[in-house]
Amino acid sequence: MLSRNPLVSVVVPNYNYSRSLPACIRAIQAQDYEPIEIIVVDDCSTDGSAQIARDLGVRVLSTGVNGGVAVARNTGAAAARGEVLLFVDSDVAIPPHTVSRSVRLLAEDPTVGAACGMYEPEPLMGGGLVQECRALQAYHWRMSAEGTVSFLFSAICAMRTEVFRDVGPFNPRLRQTEEVDYGFRLSQRYRVVLTAQIRGRHDEDDRLGPLLRKLFHRGRLRIPLYSRMRRFPRGFETASRAGSSVAALAAALSLPLVAVVGPAGLALPVALVALSIYGDRDTYAFVRRRRGTAFLLPYTGVSLLVNMAIAAGGAAGVLQALVSPAFRTLYDEQQTRQPAPIGDLS
Repeated sequence: MLSRNPLVSVVVPNYNYSRSLPACIRAIQAQDYEPIEIIVVDDCSTDGSAQIARDLGVRVLSTGVNGGVAVARNTGAAAARGEVLLFVDSDVAIPPHTVSRSVRLLAEDPTVGAACGMYEPEPLMGGGLVQECRALQAYHWRMSAEGTVSFLFSAICAMRTEVFRDVGPFNPRLRQTEEVDYGFRLSQRYRVVLTAQIRGRHDEDDRLGPLLRKLFHRGRLRIPLYSRMRRFPRGFETASRAGSSVAALAAALSLPLVAVVGPAGLALPVALVALSIYGDRDTYAFVRRRRGTAFLLPYTGVSLLVNMAIAAGGAAGVLQALVSPAFRTLYDEQQTRQPAPIGDLS
């Protein structure tokens, strides 16, 4: 049980997010709740973002060696003094009521091990087409998954410190998909809740290439974990959306038919594109309501590419699992020792 007015430790992992880190920190400093401690954990950035955090008057720790976001979160949690941990990624800005709502949610239901937040449908910074499309997609996917999930949404995530100590730290071997692994472990003991009561604006990727590469590798790295689950994880990655991704990739792979049989060969890829859209039809309907019919054309292009990257990553992961024993055991060894913070730079 939480005390009446618990100290909340807000842990912000950071690596080269000088663009969004000021907005992130100022939003935390503007919370309507006290007491709060802010711990920025810099994962050996090279863009001066650690100095930005120091200039804003917050405590800054260093991981010592670049180890990934899991190591950064573990470092911050090990140094935290609060009863509640609130993880906020450095490319997210939260509204003033986030901490108070997080504390209330955890206090009202002790069975909740983690309360995770949503992204808003508008990106934090910029306004390019890729950002706008991805923000709308991410928002609707998360809203449709509201409730109990088995997938940790770690970009905005509150939990009691005792829960973190019970489950253990994030797996430091994982530079990506650490939140999927942690959500799977956490949900074996506690409820993980995704709620619209906690929200934040996210600085979405503004270039298509880096976004697709990131999604490809995430899809690839999740295969060893998903293969050991008895059922599909509870979250936005539904069976229907998985089918939508597979159909999009199959459409791209079937395009060479046109060169073989002529225009008639377009029938299969067109049908597969239609199937891909149908598999995620609720998101397309949301985008049309939000931005109008004209915006559906560019959104469809970005969405299909996103789905292709996810499916291609999954296929690559299956192949890698077949030939690599090390890859199949990627999630086997859980590290339980919480690392001490290295180099208090505040």
